[in-house]
Amino acid sequence: MHAWRSPAVPVLPAAPGAEAGARASARRTLVHDSATREVRAVGGPRRASLYVCGITPYDATHLGHAATYLTFDLLVRSWRDAGLAVTYAQNVTDVDDPLLERARETGVDWRDLAASQTDLFRGDMEALRIIAPDHYLGAVETVPDVVRAVERMLADGAAYRVGPGADGHGDGDVYADLAKDVRFGLEPMGDGVDEVSRLAEFSAMGGDPDRPGKRSPLDPLLWRTERPDDPSWDGRGLGRGRPGWHVECATIAAMTLGAPVDVQGGGRDLRFPHHEMSTSHLRMISGDARPVGAQVHAGLLAYEGEKMSKSRGNLVLVSRLLAEGVEAMAIRLVLLAHRYSTSWEFHHAELIDAARRLATWRDAVARTSELDDPASADVVEEVRAALADDLDAPRALAAVDAWVGRVLASDTSDSSDERGTAPGGGAVVRDAVDALLGVAL
Repeated sequence: MHAWRSPAVPVLPAAPGAEAGARASARRTLVHDSATREVRAVGGPRRASLYVCGITPYDATHLGHAATYLTFDLLVRSWRDAGLAVTYAQNVTDVDDPLLERARETGVDWRDLAASQTDLFRGDMEALRIIAPDHYLGAVETVPDVVRAVERMLADGAAYRVGPGADGHGDGDVYADLAKDVRFGLEPMGDGVDEVSRLAEFSAMGGDPDRPGKRSPLDPLLWRTERPDDPSWDGRGLGRGRPGWHVECATIAAMTLGAPVDVQGGGRDLRFPHHEMSTSHLRMISGDARPVGAQVHAGLLAYEGEKMSKSRGNLVLVSRLLAEGVEAMAIRLVLLAHRYSTSWEFHHAELIDAARRLATWRDAVARTSELDDPASADVVEEVRAALADDLDAPRALAAVDAWVGRVLASDTSDSSDERGTAPGGGAVVRDAVDALLGVAL
C-alpha cells in the first residue's frame, strides 16, 4: 500500500551558537506519556521511531482524525528539525468488523469501500500537508506476517485456542494469554483502573469478555477463524481466517521499526484496550520488556455537544470543508490552535478566525520578505522551544502572532533602505512556519 505525497519541508539553520550535529542532544522533544502520566523526552540521540495507528477506512476523514495525525506530524517535524533520523510507520485496518458492517449496509464490496476511503484519506492528508509515513501498510497485505507472529506466540505459550462460540462458529480461534505477560496492567491507560471498568471499556471497543473458553475475560483475539460470508486468508497451521486488531499493529510495528519503538500514538480512545494490548503483543513478539518508550494520545473532538464520531454521524469532514472552498491551511490553523492532549469542541467560527490569521501572517511575510529582521531568528527559536515542550502548538502560534503584530504595527513595507544581504526576516519566519508548523505562507 502506498502513502500520500509528503510536502517539501525547508531545512532551517541551526540555533545560534549550535553545531548542526549537536542539535539533537541539545534539544530533546518532551511529550506526555499516557502510561506513566509523566512528561518525558523521546527520541535520540540520533534516531527516533514512531508508530501511529491509522484509519479503519469505512468513512471519510473528519476533523478528529485530522487533529490526531497533525499531532504526530508536529512530532516528526520537531524531531527532524533537531537533526534526528526519523522512521515513521502507520497502518490501515482495511479489514475489520466496522468496515464489513458498513459494506453490508451500503451494498458496496468491502474491498472497494476500503480502497475508496483510503484514497480519500490520502488526499486529505496531502491537502493538510501532513508528512507521510515511511511505512504505510494495510492489514490485508500483512496477513502472512501476522500469521507468523501468532504461530510464534502459540509456540511460546503466550496464546491459546478456544472452541466454538455461541453461534457455533469459531472453533480454533486464537487468543492471547495476558497472564503470560507479567507487565500487562502495570501501567493502565484507560479511563478506569478497576476490573469492572476495564471490562466495560474492553467490551465497548469490540472485545468479547463473555466468550466461553477464554482463560481471562480480557484476553484479546489474535486470529479469528473463518466464518460464513466473512473474508478469510490462509493461516497455515492456524486455519483460514483473519487477524485480530491489536496484533495487526504489533506485527507491523515489529516488522518496520523493531523494538523498542520510541513513541506509539493515536487518539485518546485507543489507549485501552488497543494500545495496552498491542504493546503487550509487541512485548511477547520481540522479547523486549519495554517495547514502547512513550504512549502519546491526542484529545477527542466534539461537535454539537457530543464527541465527533462515525456512530453518531456528527462528522465535520475535511473533504467537505475543502469542497466548500475552505483553505486547507485555515483548517490546519484551527487544529494548531488547540493543545493536542486536550479534548475540545469545534465551532465553525474558528474557521473564520483561522482564515484571518492566515491572511495576516501572509501580509506580514510579504512586507518583510526582503528586509533584514534580527527578531525573526528569535521567532524561530520560540517556535522550536514551544514544540519541544510537549508539542505546544498554541504557544508557537502566539510567538508568530507577536512577530506579525510588530511587523504590521511598524509598517516596514517602505523601509527599502534597511535591506540587508541576509535572507529577509519574512523569509526566515515563512520557512520556520512551514518546516515546524506545516503551514504554507
